[in-house]
Amino acid sequence: MGFIDQINADIKAAMLAKEKEKLAALRDIKSKLMLEATSGSGEVTEAAAMKIVMKLHKQRMETYDLYMKEGREDLAADEKFQAEVINAYMPEMMSEEEIKAEAEAAIAATGASGPQDMGKVMGMLSGKLAGKADGKVIANTVKSLLNN
Repeated sequence: MGFIDQINADIKAAMLAKEKEKLAALRDIKSKLMLEATSGSGEVTEAAAMKIVMKLHKQRMETYDLYMKEGREDLAADEKFQAEVINAYMPEMMSEEEIKAEAEAAIAATGASGPQDMGKVMGMLSGKLAGKADGKVIANTVKSLLNN
């Protein structure tokens, strides 16, 4: 079963179970996937779908943090719940040890010797680890390795 088919099946299940909050998150995923399909070739690849899901999760978590800072626990709870629903569809992320090993391999492959070479290493890693690790974690790992 493809990713979009899974979303559609889960939307039907949420409708039957009358889970409004879960349904809202699933419909948001589906709408972003449909928007991507109509703006591109008509077909959404698995990699593109994972990128969209990761972006939606990140947006929900940022909004949650903002609501918590503003003291709006009621709105924050909704965002947190939707983030948890979206999290179920995200790919499994790499551990920090795996990211560090990939970064060390990329540093060795590019011959990077200091912080000035961070662009070379990040260019190599960002494509390779797309959808598997958060860009900020990759950047922080590379920066710490190059500064040592």
